[in-house]
Amino acid sequence: PADTRDAAQARVRSAPAPVTDVARLCVCDLLVAQCDVNCCCDPDCSAEDFSLFTTCSVPAVTGDSQLCSQKAAVYSLDVEANPPERIFKLIDQVNPSIFCIHATNYEQALYLKSPEIPTPENFDQLLDKFGGATFSAEPDSWNLDTDTQNPPEANETSRYEYGAPVQTEDAFLRLPSPVVSSWCSDANPAGFLVNQATKCIRSVSVEKCDSIQALSMLFYINSSILASVFQVNITVQSIAVQSLNGMRTLVSSSEVLRLPMVLDELCINAVLGVNYHITHTDTGEIIEAAAAFVLGAISKEELSIEQSFEISFTQENTQPVPLSGNPGYVVGLPVRAGFQPQGYPFPAAFLFAALALSSNKHSQLTILQSTSTQDCLAAQGARAPVLFGYNMISGCKLRITAAMKCQPLAQTLLVVLKGQSFPEYVASFGNSQAQDVLDWVPITQLHISEQMISHTLQSSCQIPVSLGIEVKWTKYGSLVNPQARIVNVTATITTTTLKQLPSGRERIIPITSSVVFTDISSPAEPSYKAWPTINIKLPFDFFYPFV
Repeated sequence: PADTRDAAQARVRSAPAPVTDVARLCVCDLLVAQCDVNCCCDPDCSAEDFSLFTTCSVPAVTGDSQLCSQKAAVYSLDVEANPPERIFKLIDQVNPSIFCIHATNYEQALYLKSPEIPTPENFDQLLDKFGGATFSAEPDSWNLDTDTQNPPEANETSRYEYGAPVQTEDAFLRLPSPVVSSWCSDANPAGFLVNQATKCIRSVSVEKCDSIQALSMLFYINSSILASVFQVNITVQSIAVQSLNGMRTLVSSSEVLRLPMVLDELCINAVLGVNYHITHTDTGEIIEAAAAFVLGAISKEELSIEQSFEISFTQENTQPVPLSGNPGYVVGLPVRAGFQPQGYPFPAAFLFAALALSSNKHSQLTILQSTSTQDCLAAQGARAPVLFGYNMISGCKLRITAAMKCQPLAQTLLVVLKGQSFPEYVASFGNSQAQDVLDWVPITQLHISEQMISHTLQSSCQIPVSLGIEVKWTKYGSLVNPQARIVNVTATITTTTLKQLPSGRERIIPITSSVVFTDISSPAEPSYKAWPTINIKLPFDFFYPFV
């Protein structure tokens, strides 16, 4: 501790001069060339003004609170003096945190640098600097000779960050996509952890199909991905062959490459689709890469074909969770849901498992699925996923006899309506991750009782007869490309009072489930202003001779 204090004092003594003079700062000085009441740092105030003050509205003025050491201007009033006077002190403040800024020596961060305006003279220079897929925003003074210090051949550990292009030994992992038109461009790099799916048109010629690189499997797997201390080869996961009529057949062995070739005026083994699957660690290291191909035949009449490409990322030792949008929900995709395990020590951990919902392997919000028999007791376990944007209603019929017991019947109906384990949370976005707590909306559960449906004998009980789910969502983000975001989910269980039936009698009760989606987005502000209303009285003969 003594050494720590000495080190801290030495650090303070060696600190550079502050950039900001706090003695000249005054945040309460609002009036120009006038004294502001109770503003003890106002330079326009005189000693007579200070004697009338009751307190100092700003007792201390400091600079950046993240600095290790800084000056602080302290203001107070000596009320015991006659007349009262202001007391000003300039003291040194030491930041007790070990994470502090020692010196603000980066001068460019202290002001806003005006961007360079493109002109005919500097356009080519700006295009070379900022026209690529990535560029550096650091000043020229920070540029070091990185090629000398860190040669590309050095096998140093490299970890990918979100969105960074997946690098290969020759360039980057290609994910062809349409750029300006629908034609394929091979200059689109695959971004790390960015799941993408693209379709584009490729110009082909049957006579030259064996020489078109984009139609060959080697074009997509011949380069190894740069990982940590080793390179990851792209393996062939599967090969499916598509016939001219669209039928696909999975090839039993994917170890032998099938290269495009001309056969009977057809180009066979041409690549029609590629699906990459990348496995990575939690630290951002790629450890495995695989590609699934769809090969097909091209007739000589075809001048172009449509190719599809897809890439997905999965962390090792985890099960992939299907998304319903990126980031906002897509209409027609399932609403993602889950629950928090009881007793788990971390509130941020949400568990997504097959047990989350009855007959649900992908953590989706589900409702009762209607069956042809319409028998509620036989419909247990039949669930239908709730699709975003689709209002749904389903139901069944319950045949009640006098021999049925109330409590077991009520519990069975509750399972029929809600499933084995009703979720506690719903993902606000289609790509919400389990560890992002703020991206999950809790489901509010309500219970409503109806009137009695039978007025016959003796004791009565409450049984659930309907489940109503209301999903409120809003448009989030830009008006040009708004994203659907769920903001509130309410599940309402309606119960009714059922009196015991006489022996030999029975009753049929309808059981229903429904889902309603409500758009609560605020309307966009109009770009025009309404015309003002003029309230005046015109002369009686203003429209003469017309009525």
